[in-house]
Amino acid sequence: MRALTPIDDAGDPRLEVFRRNERGLANRVDRRADDGQGLFMAEGDLVVERALDAGCRPHAVLVDAARPPAVTDRFDPDVPVYAGGDPVRAMVTGLGVPLAIVAVFHRPARHTVDDLLTTSRRLVVVEAVDNPANIGSIVRNATGLGWDGLLVDGTSADPLARRSLRVSMGTAVRMPWARARDLAEPLARMRELGWTTVALTPAADAPALDDVATAVGPAAGTVAILIGSERAGLAETTLAAATVRARIPMAPGVDSLNAAAASAIACYALRPQG
Repeated sequence: MRALTPIDDAGDPRLEVFRRNERGLANRVDRRADDGQGLFMAEGDLVVERALDAGCRPHAVLVDAARPPAVTDRFDPDVPVYAGGDPVRAMVTGLGVPLAIVAVFHRPARHTVDDLLTTSRRLVVVEAVDNPANIGSIVRNATGLGWDGLLVDGTSADPLARRSLRVSMGTAVRMPWARARDLAEPLARMRELGWTTVALTPAADAPALDDVATAVGPAAGTVAILIGSERAGLAETTLAAATVRARIPMAPGVDSLNAAAASAIACYALRPQG
């Protein structure tokens, strides 16, 4: 077992990086552009394992002094691994519940939009989804159902934000993703490349998702689903740019599902086959 550095004081300056909020871990440019600089925090042994499996480079680690998890042994000797008791870990991270491990990683270089469009068969595209939990759920749904990547606009939440990463169970570190300031140019490029883009909407005049999935067919080449915010949905310009609109039929008195639930249904209906 590798050596640990014990820390008894939550105010120890060596733990400063664990106390940073999202803005401190990743500046605005990093969260809203494509430069791939900054840091992100992985919480819990499963998420940390997946970050390591994805090749993410660790910056610092904080573990349970009494029961360090097995993943602790995977860190190279040059990575500082601090060990603290429950009060120290709970206070430093602000989670209330002292997890057995939290690790801060360097952000990997982000994919470009063109990377995604030229290497993927199935993409999820989100617009104005600013809730990190929704982004995390969408990533987990897409990964689990065989989708290849995620494209987020400039107003959507960061897939590597702490809450996004927790909810995605770490799958966000292995799903290729890119950010575009807005979706106009990517959608135009998708048309050029022959993508079928399916815009989810609660509009009553939109065809049902099942019918769209049948028309698109399981052997379709490249397909993207477009998902908007829960309150406003997709912008009119985005709806107009899509190949086809689709609605998930709802029971009387209910207008729509939340973005995460809608993504799961759409990802399954239009999943890659063969």
